Amino acid sequence: MRNLMFSFRVFSCIVLWCIGSGAVPATETVESLLANPKRLKELRQQCHDDWDRVGNALCNRVGHATTKQFLGTGTPYTPPKTPPKF
Repeated sequence: MRNLMFSFRVFSCIVLWCIGSGAVPATETVESLLANPKRLKELRQQCHDDWDRVGNALCNRVGHATTKQFLGTGTPYTPPKTPPKF
């Protein structure tokens, strides 16, 4: 009887491990979203359509990546020392 219970526990652990291993979504970072603009665009649309389903953390990262994409490196424009002649 002990062997049967032990086998059942091992089998249950293996089944739960197999089920749980595929359910964890890949974590998107701001840098990975900036490197893949198509994925960023898809996630922006998903966040716009259903914020609750996508999740607060991911939509915040999408917003941060969109801001970084729009603002660029943060280096301000410096005009030339001599003004242009028109």
